Amino acid sequence: MAYADIAAFFPILLKGAVVTVQITLGALLLSTFLGLLLALMKRSPFAPISALASTFINVIRGLPIIVQLFYIYFVIPELGIDLSAFQASIIGLGIAYSAYQAENFRAGIEAVDSGQIEAAKSIGMKSALIMRRVVLPQAVRIALPPYGNTAVMILKDSSLASTITVAEMTRAGQLIAASTFQNTTVYTMVALMYLALSLPLIFGVNRLERFFSKSRQGADQ
Repeated sequence: MAYADIAAFFPILLKGAVVTVQITLGALLLSTFLGLLLALMKRSPFAPISALASTFINVIRGLPIIVQLFYIYFVIPELGIDLSAFQASIIGLGIAYSAYQAENFRAGIEAVDSGQIEAAKSIGMKSALIMRRVVLPQAVRIALPPYGNTAVMILKDSSLASTITVAEMTRAGQLIAASTFQNTTVYTMVALMYLALSLPLIFGVNRLERFFSKSRQGADQ
């Protein structure tokens, strides 16, 4: 692995890494919003709403992410909605992972002690207020570990955006390797750069878990 090659390839891969981070953040925000909405819909007392959310989650989880990306990028424009490859990658990954986020949040919500909810009702709190002040703060803490895992998975699966021509890090590596034939150097650099992006995210989630754990212990004392 020549240092001259590394120096030449790194700026190009770094530009791709910026796009990778942008896709990851966009998809994470979208999946979080949709996931929380779906989780609340699935727990709705109205059967049609709950059934709609469950059906959506099951369908999305049953489809390969790459198929969803292809559908959004190639099929949606035929319906008159123009999307760039970058926009399609964020929307595709966001929708794909919203199903998993929904289950993360639903599990967190259902893990909250029902006695606390009954106590809140007994003092006259409305359902929306109970959800916002009692349930969701605890559900977020409970759902944090799987949420962190999902965030890392989104980061890694952002590489699928290369299949619809987004110039993220994997795509940049493919183009460099195709023109230089330095496969070992290029893909080793790509792997290390993905690791460099993933590890801070993993450590950050771990620190948040410890913070919430200490906060809970302090509240219990």
